[in-house]
Amino acid sequence: MIEFQGLAKHYGDFPAVQPLTLTVRRGEVFGFLGPNGAGKTTTIRMMMGILVPSAGRVLVNGLDCQADAAQVKHHVGYLPDNPIFYDFLRGREILQFVAEMHGMPRKAAIERAAQLLQEFGLQDVSEEFAVNYSMGMKKKLGLACALVHDPAVLILDEPINGLDPRAAREVQDRLIASAAAGKTIFVSTHLLDMAQRMCNRVGIINRGALVATGSLEELRGASSADSTLEELFLKFTDEDSLTA
Repeated sequence: MIEFQGLAKHYGDFPAVQPLTLTVRRGEVFGFLGPNGAGKTTTIRMMMGILVPSAGRVLVNGLDCQADAAQVKHHVGYLPDNPIFYDFLRGREILQFVAEMHGMPRKAAIERAAQLLQEFGLQDVSEEFAVNYSMGMKKKLGLACALVHDPAVLILDEPINGLDPRAAREVQDRLIASAAAGKTIFVSTHLLDMAQRMCNRVGIINRGALVATGSLEELRGASSADSTLEELFLKFTDEDSLTA
């Protein structure tokens, strides 16, 4: 469903993302992990057509994320780490606007916005201006916007950052259920316990290069059979081992 073909991004001599070749299957929750500055958000921005790759390409459902950017957005729901909204639109208006931008008729957009506001517990603040929303409410609204057109692929950057524990668990359960229903979910996160619980496979990126990929069992390899994802992450991103 998502295919990276030598995707790379350079800023002068600095390799922000080194050639990345990777496939994410339909119905999979794929965790994209790495330290700060490893290249995760740069990769996601290339997937969304926000940044132009220096080399290679990424396909979503067979469509090129650069050449077919408008078509790709019909198939993808995107949640940035820090969602930004028009401050003086209400939550309901924002959701309705996004639904209509995806081609929904006005009546269907109104109904879909009301449904998602209810599901994300935002109905009581639906008439509040977005400028007054807390970080957690903005994250919920951003996720609702990503889901409003029922996309086949979700690309999520830190989807539960800022949520309280109950809301975070509800979002995780929703994403797991979405994948079980056939949606493909590409999620970048620093929360390794969440990734271990949710993800079928993970890819670990460090200094712009993919250093490991696979299921938890595959990453363990010859390591201890009960190694946690956190322990494996620290092993694969250990700077001393990289320079040894």
